[in-house]
Amino acid sequence: MSVNQEVVIISDREFKTDCTIVHSRPPVHNMRTSKQSRCDSRNANRVNRVSFLLKNFLLLSKGGIVLIILLLLWGMWRAGHRFLAEVEAFLNAPPPAPQINISSLIVDRIRGASELTTAILAIETVVPTAQERKLGNFVLGTTKLLYIARGEVKAGIDLSNLTAENVKVSNDTIQIRLPPPKILDNQIDINRSGVYYYDRGFLSLGPDVAPQLQTMAQRETLEKFVATACSEGLLEEANERAKLAIAQLLTTAGYEKVEVNATTPSPETCSATQ
Repeated sequence: MSVNQEVVIISDREFKTDCTIVHSRPPVHNMRTSKQSRCDSRNANRVNRVSFLLKNFLLLSKGGIVLIILLLLWGMWRAGHRFLAEVEAFLNAPPPAPQINISSLIVDRIRGASELTTAILAIETVVPTAQERKLGNFVLGTTKLLYIARGEVKAGIDLSNLTAENVKVSNDTIQIRLPPPKILDNQIDINRSGVYYYDRGFLSLGPDVAPQLQTMAQRETLEKFVATACSEGLLEEANERAKLAIAQLLTTAGYEKVEVNATTPSPETCSATQ
């Protein structure tokens, strides 16, 4: 083997291992051309690989960005769809069921039954009145008037004072506490009442005060009417009538168990002048 051939083999091996080796001996022209071609080919391959990797990376990056954008858009769409659904549900929500206050309904129904709870007492009484004429301490004459009065007294319960607090509904039982009874009306029948007797005494020396005595008699008549009504138990009768009337009224309206409790009349009721 010649020296030149050995150099070629060595140079060829060295070129195979590294295209950038600097040789101590200058190669021949043919060897330089072949070596340069192989280096160019390898470099081109490396560039192609790097370019391929970069392209794939860019494609993956673009695909990831697009995927993220799509996910964001999908999330926004879902959120918007859910928001719109909630708004639609809010706007189309069924109206709340009306709350029925049974106590108020019962009170309104009872208030219209005031006339059913009224107890009436017809009274006839005689009321004497008199007035003297004096001279100092000496009585000159006396005028007397006898008044016959006929009239009536109405007692009952003012159901306008009944409130929802007086009504309690427990399961299927209704409990009602009535206000106390009172004298609702007290009047004289003027057409059936009048002066029965009027006398001014000896020589008519008594004062002529018939209108005043009649007014006095009527005032005393009304007071007697109230006293008589209380003594005859008219207020208690009004309580009993109210209990019976209201129980029947609510039973007819469909309430099965009704308890009506009366309130004892106030002592001031009979002492007050009507």
